[in-house]
Amino acid sequence: MLNFVTTNPGKVREATEYLDDDVQQFDFDYPEVQADDLRTVAAKGARAAYRAADGPVIVDDAGLFIDAFDGFPGPYSSYVEDTVGVERVWRMTEPEDDRGAAFKTVIAYCDGEGFEATPDPGGIDREDRRGQDLSADDRGTATTDEQVHDGSAAQSSETVPVKLFEGRVNGEIVAPRGEGGFGFDPIFEHDGTTFAEMSTEQKNAISHRGRALAKFAEWYGER
Repeated sequence: MLNFVTTNPGKVREATEYLDDDVQQFDFDYPEVQADDLRTVAAKGARAAYRAADGPVIVDDAGLFIDAFDGFPGPYSSYVEDTVGVERVWRMTEPEDDRGAAFKTVIAYCDGEGFEATPDPGGIDREDRRGQDLSADDRGTATTDEQVHDGSAAQSSETVPVKLFEGRVNGEIVAPRGEGGFGFDPIFEHDGTTFAEMSTEQKNAISHRGRALAKFAEWYGER
C-alpha cells in the first residue's frame, strides 16, 4: 500500500483517481526544510516520511510562482499567504505589466529500494517560473539532492533515492474572484476562470497536482 503523506483527505481522494485504491493517507508531520525550490523540500520530506512509515511514500509540495517576482513566493507560498495575505499579493502585482504566474506541484516518491537516479536537472525551476512547460524529457526526473545515485540500495538516509514528478498550470494573477478553493485560488486565473470559481471536479481536471499524479501513476504502474 502506498502512503500519501498529508493531513488533507481531499488530496488522497484526488490521488485515488490516478492510483485506484492503492493509496492511503499517512498523517506524519515531516520537517519542512527551508529551500528555494520545491524539489528539495519534497525530497527531504519523502525520505523522513519513508523512515517513519517503513514503506513506500509520496510527499507533495506546491507553490505559486509569479513571473514578475522571479518566481516568488514559490516554496514560501504558505508563509506568504499567512503573513502577507492573498489580497495584498494581488495588490503588489497590480502595477506590473507582466502578471503571468504558475501553480506548481512536485510529488516525491521514496520506497527505500534502489532505482536509477539521474542528476538534479539544472535550470528547470528557473524556466518553470517564467511560464515554460516542462519537456517530455523532464517527466519523472529522479534526484538525490544534486547527488547521482548508482541505483543500488541506499547506504544512509541522505542517499535514499527519491523520484520526483512535476506538474504545473500556467495562468495569471487577477483581482480576487470566486468563493471556492483555498489559498491563492481567488487570484489565479486559468483560461478566463479563477481556481476559486471552478468546481472541485473542474479544478482537479486541470490541476497542477493532478498532472504530477498522472506522471507518477504512469511510472508507478510500470514498476
